Amino acid sequence: MTLRHLRAGAAVAAALLALTACGGGGAETASADGKVAVVASTNVWGSVVEAVGGDAVTVHSIIDDPSADPHSYESKPADVAALGKAKVVVFNGGGYDDFFTKLIGDSGAGGAKQVDAFALSGKPEGTNEHVWYDLPTVRGVAGKVAEELSAAAPDKKDAFTANVDAFNAKLDGLSAAIAKIGTDHPGSKVVVTEPVPHYLLEAAGVADATPAEFTEAIENETDVPVAALAATNDLITGKQVTALVNNTQTENSVTQQLVAKAGTAGVPVVGVTETLPEGVAGYLDWMTKQVDALSGALGKK
Repeated sequence: MTLRHLRAGAAVAAALLALTACGGGGAETASADGKVAVVASTNVWGSVVEAVGGDAVTVHSIIDDPSADPHSYESKPADVAALGKAKVVVFNGGGYDDFFTKLIGDSGAGGAKQVDAFALSGKPEGTNEHVWYDLPTVRGVAGKVAEELSAAAPDKKDAFTANVDAFNAKLDGLSAAIAKIGTDHPGSKVVVTEPVPHYLLEAAGVADATPAEFTEAIENETDVPVAALAATNDLITGKQVTALVNNTQTENSVTQQLVAKAGTAGVPVVGVTETLPEGVAGYLDWMTKQVDALSGALGKK
């Protein structure tokens, strides 16, 4: 699979120059209030860190704008400065946020403990990289974060352990809700504008009927072949699928057309995102709302 991923350009170098000019950076490993300093590539992983670390951590999430396309990243001096002080860094990996590993090296944060979600997933290189929709991977990341935080602040180990246990218990409940989708709505098929929720759909037993040529074009940001677009449109207008799952953060004219056709055909549209939107209390709340939306849409058939 060709993967679409977060990109950074010359802005990284510009941010580093700006930071140098301001005298930023340094070898600090914790925030001024004694909390463990953590930097995450996105607020999804930042939220997981907050759930595990509680009030013993300060978290700086680099991609945290719910209205932005997370695939286009421009570095800021504040990001580089935060990385220079980080004790632990958490990122997605798998080609999704390659800019982050570059920033780690350029900011002097190479000594920070690194938590790579994709590596922890055990999935082979080249497979779908959106592993925050894969609950077993999220559990693994939470456990690794607890381990690294405990090494950084041994006196808080019991609290980190209790927090990760509570988080995992809620993940269990969420896993049960996802499995129930498959039980309640067997044989469901959907069209997906971008395969961001791949692992969620897989766990729910929901088939992704999107033509491969359509998906490949969207992932590679190339023009969708006419035949593939026509086939995708037919799935929706002919109501051959139960719902359209739309990544609201990376909409373009093609995906907007699909949403419009779904509205006309009476096919429910389920919005998903790559980062936490406004109005959610954290990872678990966000994912629960998306699972509920998917279940509700499939129940309308």
